[in-house]
Amino acid sequence: MRLFCFLLVVTYSFQAYGQQDKLRPFRDCGVTGSCALYDYQHKKWLMSDSADAKIPSLPASTFKIANLLIALETGVIQDENEVIKWPGTTDTTRYGYRPEIYHDMTVREAFEVSAVWVFLDLAKKIGRERYRQYLTLCKYGNADVSEKDPDFWNLGPLAISPVNQVEFMVNAYEGKLPFSKRNLDILKRVMINEQNENYILRAKTGWTRENGMDSGWWVGYVERKENVYFFATRVSKPRSVKNPNFGSCRKEITKVFLRQIKAI
Repeated sequence: MRLFCFLLVVTYSFQAYGQQDKLRPFRDCGVTGSCALYDYQHKKWLMSDSADAKIPSLPASTFKIANLLIALETGVIQDENEVIKWPGTTDTTRYGYRPEIYHDMTVREAFEVSAVWVFLDLAKKIGRERYRQYLTLCKYGNADVSEKDPDFWNLGPLAISPVNQVEFMVNAYEGKLPFSKRNLDILKRVMINEQNENYILRAKTGWTRENGMDSGWWVGYVERKENVYFFATRVSKPRSVKNPNFGSCRKEITKVFLRQIKAI
């Protein structure tokens, strides 16, 4: 049995760490949502809103974590340094105009800058049946890749909750997913956001539109010598509401809680 019994573990309040109003970081950013953290050493969940953290939604670009592993395991790419050729065009209406990513690039760079066109190319080569197989084995959300559009992680019925995102990351950390150690090690290298003498922070952002809402993610973990802290933060706002800080809020809110528990 893997780690999918997590919901049976007692959920602890951030109040124990001095956070009296656990929803204030979201209000300060003008968003709603939740942050789910897991203290690996002490086997404790910490959630700002346990109900919201169990609700599944589109993973957006956080799916690149699973996508990279599947592309590696199926041999669609050999490693993170494989270069994907720029197709010459992309949907700027859907993804915005980003000329800085319109060129041949390595898969590693595509992961870091969230170049959708690269992962659409990989998705077409992987095929739905192999996605369904691996996502089912990983117990990744509802594993529903039936959306006809190739960008099924930003559109359609595929859905995963913040709690499940954390469970997936813990299983990746422990090597309990159907991927080789080599490929899991590649993922760990590619996911590094911050690294200093005290900790390594590995994470991936995501942002998509769903039911008239902007939905943003930050998923990953902080690795210290003495402990590991896993997190998944999801924030939302109506698309009609302008909020220039929406993108940065995903990280800012998460770091409020990571500081509370002295993870960073």
